[in-house]
Amino acid sequence: MFDDISARGLVLLGCGKMGSAMLAGWLERGLAPDAVWVIDPKPSDWLKARGVHLNETPPESPAVILIAVKPQMMGEALPDIADYGNGSTLFVSIAAGTTIDFFEDMLGAASPIVRAMPNTPAAVGRGITAIVGNGRVAPAQLDQAEALLAAVGQVLRVEDEAQMDAVTAVSGSGPAYVFHLIETMAAAGVAEGLPEDLAMRLAKATVAGAGALAEAAEEDPAQLRVNVTSPGGTTAAALGVLMEEETGFPGLLKRAVKAAADRSRELAE
Repeated sequence: MFDDISARGLVLLGCGKMGSAMLAGWLERGLAPDAVWVIDPKPSDWLKARGVHLNETPPESPAVILIAVKPQMMGEALPDIADYGNGSTLFVSIAAGTTIDFFEDMLGAASPIVRAMPNTPAAVGRGITAIVGNGRVAPAQLDQAEALLAAVGQVLRVEDEAQMDAVTAVSGSGPAYVFHLIETMAAAGVAEGLPEDLAMRLAKATVAGAGALAEAAEEDPAQLRVNVTSPGGTTAAALGVLMEEETGFPGLLKRAVKAAADRSRELAE
């Protein structure tokens, strides 16, 4: 999977939490450190110990440049790699709200560009990333981008870049919704008389276990919900509140996801 990269090199522009998670995944999967050039103004001690080329001049025609800097840093960072545009180097961006058009303007319209939206569970190898490429991306290059991002979790392809705002709202921002669910479940447990540490352990394990079951089970989540709900029981009582159309999860999450998607569209303008 790394043959072309091993021969031509990979450049990682920015190595924060997400960049570090990806780099760790690549190295664990057999990519040689000397095939990687990392450009980062404030390298961590962990990064310094990886054996990669750190803040050195990249090769003339690297196979891939993966852009992992924050969107607000793009104007400062992209000129450093603009000379690689309009060639055979594949650019992969994981910056939220930054469109392919933006990169084509900065790097050249003939540049092969893949836009990707990962999420933070990538830090533990459980992320999910959606990708879409421009018309210059060859099928082999899209496969290459998918293989690189698979180092930190699942990868899905979307057909239309316009869908990336919804992807951002569901899976990109989604971990924060789940973390807040854990917070509020634990707080509700405390309100019912549980010690704080016990309530938090119960909430964390319940959410993690339910997520794992939802992924592993053949039934869909609606059926799994039915399976655990006895008529007239405790779960049914709680779901009577949570499934209320306006004040429960259906209306609340619809509004939350729409707010995130709308903000993603605003950031792209």
